[in-house]
Amino acid sequence: MKMSGLTSGGCTTAEAVPLGSLRAGQRGLVGDIFGNSEHVHRLREMGLYDGAPIQMIRPGSPCIVCLRGQRLGFRMDDCACVMVRPIGVAS
Repeated sequence: MKMSGLTSGGCTTAEAVPLGSLRAGQRGLVGDIFGNSEHVHRLREMGLYDGAPIQMIRPGSPCIVCLRGQRLGFRMDDCACVMVRPIGVAS
């Protein structure tokens, strides 16, 4: 995986991947959301805005994520529409 040049607080930020590809416990920052305008608007209203921190609790279908202290479940087709930039501690 190619790493971008962005760093923050000793962490590195990777290129965007679909939300569904995060592993349990892995964190990321929400990026783009693809789909029709109504679908994108609904996901944005739920808190999936650009730069929002998110953590995968349980991958799969439905996946469970932690977003702003709340646990939310998403179908796999919703996960494929949401791009995240995984973050991890730099080694």
